[in-house]
Amino acid sequence: MALTETQIREYDRGAMDSGETETATFGIGCFWGPDAQFGAIDGVVRTRVGYAGGTKRDPTYHSLGDHTEVFQVEFDPGTIAYRDLLEMVFTSHNPQHQTRKTQYQNVVLVATAAQQATLNEFLTTQGLTVDGIGTRIEQLSRFYVAEDYHQKYKLRSVSSLMDTFEAAGYGDDELRESPIAAKLNGYAAGHDVAVAEEFPARA
Repeated sequence: MALTETQIREYDRGAMDSGETETATFGIGCFWGPDAQFGAIDGVVRTRVGYAGGTKRDPTYHSLGDHTEVFQVEFDPGTIAYRDLLEMVFTSHNPQHQTRKTQYQNVVLVATAAQQATLNEFLTTQGLTVDGIGTRIEQLSRFYVAEDYHQKYKLRSVSSLMDTFEAAGYGDDELRESPIAAKLNGYAAGHDVAVAEEFPARA
């Protein structure tokens, strides 16, 4: 795939504003994979990775404390529902199992009463209960953004695309919050993304 600086800027300029999206936060192991997987989904506008679920202030990758690697998904609720994201999360791991290492544990961090209600309904339909599964179910208290080199990790390995983002004036913060970067991160990881059809490879 070959993109121009103009295509990158125009795609992001036309994307839904953060004020109109909803945000979901999950942990299902190392955050690189799900960041790319969920970024490829139609209706997901932005993604970012970070740390949450613990008590240590200002955690870092090398000083994580009791936090867990998590990813955030900003999504258009008119295109994809929170329940749909829950289904993907619970399909992506075994809720009856929990890894010992807190860094990579499975966790659903609910941010609103509506998310909690949807989660409760979802678990009930699956024959599951909050107390009867290994997956942690917690209220999101704070999300700490991970270091720049963790953001859009798969995309960062594709130098031709990264060169275009750099030429378009994107720094690390802009890349992290870029809607098209979320899609291309999924593309770089081998997921099917609609943007690949919009901007096919050129000879």
